[in-house]
Amino acid sequence: MATESKRGRGGGYYLYLLPSAVLFTAVIVVPFLMNLGTSFTRWSGVGTARWVGLENYARLFADERFWTSFRNNVALIVAMAIIPTVLGLVLAAALFDHIGKRFGSRTASALRAAYYLPQVLPVAVAGVVWGWMLHPSYGAINKIFGLEADWLGDPDLALATVMTVMVWFQLGYPVVIFMAGLQRADPALHEAAEIDGASWWRRFWHITIPQIRPEIFVVLLTCTIAALKVFGPIFVLTRGGPGNATMVPSYFSYLNFFQKANVGYGSAIATVLAIIIVAVTCLFLLFQEREA
Repeated sequence: MATESKRGRGGGYYLYLLPSAVLFTAVIVVPFLMNLGTSFTRWSGVGTARWVGLENYARLFADERFWTSFRNNVALIVAMAIIPTVLGLVLAAALFDHIGKRFGSRTASALRAAYYLPQVLPVAVAGVVWGWMLHPSYGAINKIFGLEADWLGDPDLALATVMTVMVWFQLGYPVVIFMAGLQRADPALHEAAEIDGASWWRRFWHITIPQIRPEIFVVLLTCTIAALKVFGPIFVLTRGGPGNATMVPSYFSYLNFFQKANVGYGSAIATVLAIIIVAVTCLFLLFQEREA
């Protein structure tokens, strides 16, 4: 009887999951399956779609523009995940260990909010402002440093410039997450290491980082996913140009969907991107479980 009672009470919890399950199915599963089906067709978005099987995928994997977009995406993973994680760790530790203790928690909180501000700003607004600042004729960057560079129009500079802007966009998120993680770290370990003569850097490397490892995994995973599906900043700043210098898969898919009216090919790009994101997520979670 007790077992049946527990099962009855446990079954009630599934009712709370039902709204999320319905929403997930309607917003994620059904559109993905529809997109997957469209990827096997040739369709302009109107009229009747024609079944072509794997033709879009064969064309996709032979498309140099597609591979260029993924190479650019790898560079954006560096700019949006790896660099912000490293800088975020150092900044969060500095704010928590030095600024907060020397100038008070309010000062540390104000600086943390300043770093996080780009995450709050609409992407379109921030992108337009950066476009003004980087303009070759009247941009503030060239005026301040006395340069004449075309930051977003030069194929040799465009990707590096976008990467720099994306570091600015993304940095605040790791800082906030890591500062929250540092609040649960055991201060006794730091005090003992400091008494033993360990430098701040050694304490940071051997004590701080191991204690906030779960937060590091979360930041790396979420920032990597954000980099893989980045669209807004590319759309506002460069539209994938000049040439294909800043083209990414999400924007490449958008071009085929809405500008070239090649919906089947755009769906194939989106499907491959979704599969890659799921695979990367599974690898991250598997690695995290092995490290735990």
